[in-house]
Amino acid sequence: MRHGKKFNHLGRTADHRRAMLANMAISLIMHKRITTTLAKAKALKKYVEPLITRSKDDSTNSRRVVFSYLQNKEALKELFGAVAQKVGDRPGGYTRIIKLGSRQGDAADIAFIELVDFDENMLKTPKAEAKKTRRSRKSAAPKAEAPVEEAPKAEEAPKAEAAAEEAKAE
Repeated sequence: MRHGKKFNHLGRTADHRRAMLANMAISLIMHKRITTTLAKAKALKKYVEPLITRSKDDSTNSRRVVFSYLQNKEALKELFGAVAQKVGDRPGGYTRIIKLGSRQGDAADIAFIELVDFDENMLKTPKAEAKKTRRSRKSAAPKAEAPVEEAPKAEEAPKAEAAAEEAKAE
């Protein structure tokens, strides 16, 4: 029975699950974004966020604790270097999971998990764009009527009125 066991076992033995999450954490740290199933992404989030929190304190003990989870020196350098520098002032929430839909072969929910501070698209501040007016299409077919003379635009209206007054004066 699974009474009180709160984390997802992912249908694997404990050793297999630990090795899989360590490999996914290394890939996430090195590549900053990975695509996987939604269940694995949620499990990875719980696995990697405490490691990132630990990396904010660059001490020998912190490095040894994180190395016991990852077993990869390059990932350790990346985590305690670039990643720790970017997330230094963030109080938590270092990863983001975005759902992508379902996989065609087995209909598994697919998502990508990424490090929040390394996504260039989300970091850009939106520019204030001019508000566009909505125009509706009355009908899709073009009209066969003769062209109707349009009223002058707002900027040209005073000029047109002045020209009409001059014509009357002459």
